[in-house]
Amino acid sequence: MKKIGSILLLLVLLSTLAPMPSLAQGDVACENEVVVQASDYLSTIADKYYGNILAFPAIVEATNAQSGDFATIENPDAIEPGWKLCIPSADDAQAMLGQDLPAVAGAASADGEQIELRIAWWGSQNRHDRTIQVIEMYEAEHPNIDIVFEFSGWDDHWVKMATQAAGGNLPDIMQQDYARLEEWVARDLLMPLDGLVADATIDLSDVPEASVKGGRVGGTLYGINLGNNSQTFVLDADLFEQAGVELPPPDWTWADFERITLELHDKLGIWGFGHNMPDQQLWKSLYLGYGEWGYTNDGTRLGYSDDQIFADYLHMILRLQDAGAIPSREETLARFETASVEAQAIVTSEAAMAYFWSNQIVAVQTAAGEDRHFVMTEVPRPIAGGPSANYVKPSMFFSITKQAKHPVEAAQFIDYFTNNIEANEVLLAERGVPITAHVKEGLSPLLGTSQQEMFDFLTQVEGDNSPIRPADPPGHSDLINNIYTPEVIDPVLYGLITPEEGAAILREAGEPVLAAAKQ
Repeated sequence: MKKIGSILLLLVLLSTLAPMPSLAQGDVACENEVVVQASDYLSTIADKYYGNILAFPAIVEATNAQSGDFATIENPDAIEPGWKLCIPSADDAQAMLGQDLPAVAGAASADGEQIELRIAWWGSQNRHDRTIQVIEMYEAEHPNIDIVFEFSGWDDHWVKMATQAAGGNLPDIMQQDYARLEEWVARDLLMPLDGLVADATIDLSDVPEASVKGGRVGGTLYGINLGNNSQTFVLDADLFEQAGVELPPPDWTWADFERITLELHDKLGIWGFGHNMPDQQLWKSLYLGYGEWGYTNDGTRLGYSDDQIFADYLHMILRLQDAGAIPSREETLARFETASVEAQAIVTSEAAMAYFWSNQIVAVQTAAGEDRHFVMTEVPRPIAGGPSANYVKPSMFFSITKQAKHPVEAAQFIDYFTNNIEANEVLLAERGVPITAHVKEGLSPLLGTSQQEMFDFLTQVEGDNSPIRPADPPGHSDLINNIYTPEVIDPVLYGLITPEEGAAILREAGEPVLAAAKQ
């Protein structure tokens, strides 16, 4: 099934154009007849005949007014190869759309027309600084574009975006996460990008499909991958040496991890590991080491049957917490839960190990200082010699929202962000290993210690990993925010319930949430 790319402006069209008249069969003559080919999109067909990607509703209306062997387009988000379409004249299309075709193309700015784009992302101060510099470079090259940006930490980003979505005021471009993408698509808040890729507004010709497919939901592209990464445990090599503890091998286990964490704490008098062992990503990767996952592929249930594995993991957290080898839950919530990368315990030398995504090593190194020596290794495995608990994923995406006022210009900025060498020399892989071959090649001579460590780590993981699982289901946020954290993690780590009780609550309360969200 062929997906339309620039249906992405359908909501805008519906809110800004006069309603098209309902046409009886034969009311509109077909100036041209087109048979849909495998590479066709309604947006690109409209662009070919009208010079306007937003004129596709006229083609839909005219085709549906025909009889005989013409297609009936019930959903303009999808057309099939072999369908016969009616292409009305420009005058008829203009009349059907209710205004001049050039005026309909509100997203395609005329030369000199001032355009204000809005963009939002989460991240560290290091990311903010680099991204803002690239925005200023783009504005200098495009004087008619003014980019208004807002940035925040992870939690605040999603609160802001949810609030703006409810008010119909989302930015043109929002940074998206693999775990949240399906949910936002299910809420009909993101625009399909296939047409903008097909017409090379966003040029992915130098990108392997493996780096594109993570942004697809149901076969339709909704997010442009900003860099590949994987989970990593970052080790302070200097503190390991000071403690006389050997660095673990890539295939270490959770038993190795517990022993090393306690040993580092005993010898150094600091936390052996940082605050985020309860992180929900580690809960899911724990089961990945058994060939399972947090959720079933359809997202309606938990994806594993043995709750004791999670309970045993919670027992380990309690043992380390009781030993003072990791921060207590009180310390975590007070100091680290919403803190930026720059405030994490490994940066301040209060912990010898920490959990991050691999792209975050750039911010860690920048915050800690170039004289610090960090080593990246894989997430511990539950079973010696068992499957890897790591997978390669898009670090994050840029998506264009359905509330965007200027989606074409938004796509042009995303293309610049993805393909421009000078822009990526500033970004310097802070969001992950770039997806375009020419950018990776161009950055190679410029890589500092942390960037090279990240590139090498990704190469290592690409040779030994578990397959990436589907994006988190629509019920994921509800489950994490209302069950996993307040009903399981907090009560267990405060000693109010046992790990076994917590694991059972997650299943008993969580599975109805997952099932309801998919209905």
